[in-house]
Formats: sequence, structure tokens, C-alpha cells
Amino acid sequence: MTVATPLAFALDAPLFLLTLLVIPAGLYAIHAARARRLRSAIRMPATATLKAVVAGQPSHRRWLPIALLALTVALLSVALTRPEVTVSSPVSRSTVTLVIDSSGSMAADDVQPSRMDAVKSAAKQFVKGIPKQTRIGLVGFSDTPNVVQEPTTDRGVVQRGLDALQASGGTFTQDALDVALDAIRAEGDPSKNDGTRPPGAIVLLSDGTPQRGQDPLIPAQRAKQDHIPIYTVSLGTPQGTVTYSDGSVVEVPPNPELMRQIAQISDGESYSVADAGELKKIYESLGTRVASEAEQREITAGFAGGGLLTLALALGLGLRWRSRVA
Repeated sequence: MTVATPLAFALDAPLFLLTLLVIPAGLYAIHAARARRLRSAIRMPATATLKAVVAGQPSHRRWLPIALLALTVALLSVALTRPEVTVSSPVSRSTVTLVIDSSGSMAADDVQPSRMDAVKSAAKQFVKGIPKQTRIGLVGFSDTPNVVQEPTTDRGVVQRGLDALQASGGTFTQDALDVALDAIRAEGDPSKNDGTRPPGAIVLLSDGTPQRGQDPLIPAQRAKQDHIPIYTVSLGTPQGTVTYSDGSVVEVPPNPELMRQIAQISDGESYSVADAGELKKIYESLGTRVASEAEQREITAGFAGGGLLTLALALGLGLRWRSRVA
């Protein structure tokens, strides 16, 4: 069972709060009536006896019904404003595609045990942490998108795809984003035939600069037009290196600025991390962000019901205590 998380409170018709003025007006009227009775009171020989009787009645029997009536007015006044609460609740059906760089630079061990292994571990945690009804796709890429899994609710298939990723080759980010966008755009609600697409998002993780001739900002612009945000994660440190079989050592620093631009253009968010532990936290955060949406819920009934309850309680106590005095 999923529980919505409250985010904000709002009033649809706040002018009805002016009815709260009934409370001070009512209290003033009660005070004025009591003062008038005191001024017109007739002195009686048995004043001491009457005073003893009145003093024997607890003071809360006089003010508690009045306080409950004031609370009733307050609750009903808020109910008239048609209050709404904005909550974050799981989307009944959404699509998330993981786009993971598996180029040769991902073999760097500046993130232990390696960038590639850290990505796999964190991605698996991400897959486990989002609602079961969310469809997850996977695009692993280097020179080409070499591991492509269409969006599915089968978590086992996605995890096996993650296990198959191996660090080798170049970085062709644009092609991978194009494939991911096409996969999300192809998603549709099977209960409708109007072409409606459920909410979608892309999580891109890459550590390097794309190959020459590649411009990942182009698919980022497409993503913005299609309302598909791209969340980017730049992994690694500026000191990252890869040692090849011939003994050569190549520096492979990440490119967080390019990742930030991709996210910004597509209305997503960008992250830059240097260790696997922080990466897992980011994936957990993304799991919440991309698989939930804000919705407004009217809560008028709660305030109205509370007002009727306090009204009934005030009337009941008033009648009960008055009958005892009589």
C-alpha cells in the first residue's frame, strides 16, 4: 500500500475566512449580555445563599460549550474555503529509462571497485526502490547502444541487462538518448486508444565527453518538447585514469558541465558524484522523484465533519449541565 506525502496546503476561496469574525462578535455579545444582567439584577435577601450555589458550579461548565462553539465556527469557516492539500503520490503508471555509459573510461577505479561496478550496484538499488507499477527501460551504450531493454515491470530482466554491461569502446551519448526517447514515446496507456502516454523520465549516467560529431544537447531539446526530463549523473574524479593492456595510461576525467547542460535543457536535474556511496543516495532520490507526482486533494469534508462533531458536543454538554443546574 502506497501512502501520499503532504507537500502544501492551500485555500480555494480564502474570502470565506471573513466568517471567522463571527467568533469575536459572538464573544462580545455574550459578554455584553452578562454585563446587562448584572446591571439589572435585583438585590435579594438570600444573596449569600445564591452565591454559594453559583460558586458550587465548576467554571469550565460555563466556558467549555462556548469554546466548542467557537471551534465549530472556525472549522466550518475553513470548510467554506474549500481547502486543498498538495500531496506527492506514486504515479499509477510511469516509465523510467536508465541510460548507462559502458565505454572504456568506465573501467577507471577512482570509484571503488570501478566506475562500472559502482554504477551497476547503484542502478540495482534504484530499480528496487521505485514502485512496482513503474516500467523501467535500460540502454547501455558505448560505440552504439549495445544493451537495450524496452520498458518493463519485470525487474529481473532489467537487472540481468545491468549485469551484461561491460566497459569498452567509445562514448556515443546522442545515439543512446535518441533510443531512450523513442522507447518512452512508444509507451502508451493500454486502457486507452487516444495515444495518451504516461509520465516518463530518463536517468543518464556517464563519465566522459561524447565522441566527435556527437551532440547530446539535440536529444535534450527533443526531451523538453516531449516533457521527458533527463536526470544526469556525472561519475568520477578529475584524477581518474584507465590503464590499457599495452601499458598505456589515459586520463578519463568526467564532464559534469555537459551533463548539467543536458539536464537543464530537458528540465531535469544534474548531479555530480565521486564515490559509489553517494551515487546510491542519488539513485534513491531519483527513484522518488521520477516515480511520483504532485496532485491536489480537497479536504473540505474533514473540516466540515470536525465542525459538526464539535457542534454536537457543545450542544450536548450545554443541555446536560443546564439540566443538572435546573
